[in-house]
Amino acid sequence: MEKLDQIEKTDRNRRIIVRTVTYVLLSLWGIIVLFPFYWMVLTSVKSYGAYSSEYIPKFFTLTPTMENYADAFTAVPLGRYLTNTLVFTLVTTALMLFVITLAAFAFARLEFFGKNAAFILFLSLMMIPNELVVITNFMTVTNLDMRNTFTGLILPSVTSVFYIYLLKENFEQIPDSLYYAAKVDGTSDLKYLLKVMVPLSKPTLITITILKIIECWNSYVWPRLITDDADYFLVSNGIQEIRENGFGRENIPAMMAAVVVISVPLIILFLVFRKKVMEGVSRGGTKG
Repeated sequence: MEKLDQIEKTDRNRRIIVRTVTYVLLSLWGIIVLFPFYWMVLTSVKSYGAYSSEYIPKFFTLTPTMENYADAFTAVPLGRYLTNTLVFTLVTTALMLFVITLAAFAFARLEFFGKNAAFILFLSLMMIPNELVVITNFMTVTNLDMRNTFTGLILPSVTSVFYIYLLKENFEQIPDSLYYAAKVDGTSDLKYLLKVMVPLSKPTLITITILKIIECWNSYVWPRLITDDADYFLVSNGIQEIRENGFGRENIPAMMAAVVVISVPLIILFLVFRKKVMEGVSRGGTKG
């Protein structure tokens, strides 16, 4: 009995040590990951003079200022860049959800000639380098005279092979018996999709929505190629414009203030829906 107690005590001590080491390592990793954001925020509240006079960077400031944030909206039209990005993000995400939901439902539930071959061909599109797709899209949009328009910005991003695949896998987890029962009751495919499949797949749809919002908000290459009119600049273009024609290359605090303003919406979005994102990803990769 005494030997059993000693074994249990040893196991308990081992678990405590492992847990302590794990938490210490995770804490260190968290500090490493969060430090760039802390440094960005810290720099944004330093005055230009204070920042320039620091021969050795300081990890805190006793005289924070919000002047840089005011400059971010007055030196350049940052508000317009944010509005453009918001319109681009919301419209693109809404259209993409409509397209991929119908496509995923067709591949998951409908029966038609060549469905498997079409889906394999569809997946093969993921192997095409993005650079080739960008070139093709650029030529198409230019030939259609849609440069410097929201239509030209939005159209190439209204679908995604990966998101269709992810949603299709989720739809296929829903039992076929529900579909057959709905058809017996005279339910149309569209009604079944909206009333049954979409509600059951809500975590995955929320995950796709958040990931698409982040993708659109951070989009740089395509908006940079297709727009050279400042009226259509997104925040990604705006950062470069701010650096070149706004604050100048030396006013780092004002630049960091603009970056903080641009980054905060995505950070809040992820913090609010982080559990849904994890749930949607886990469901999308689980069969049965």
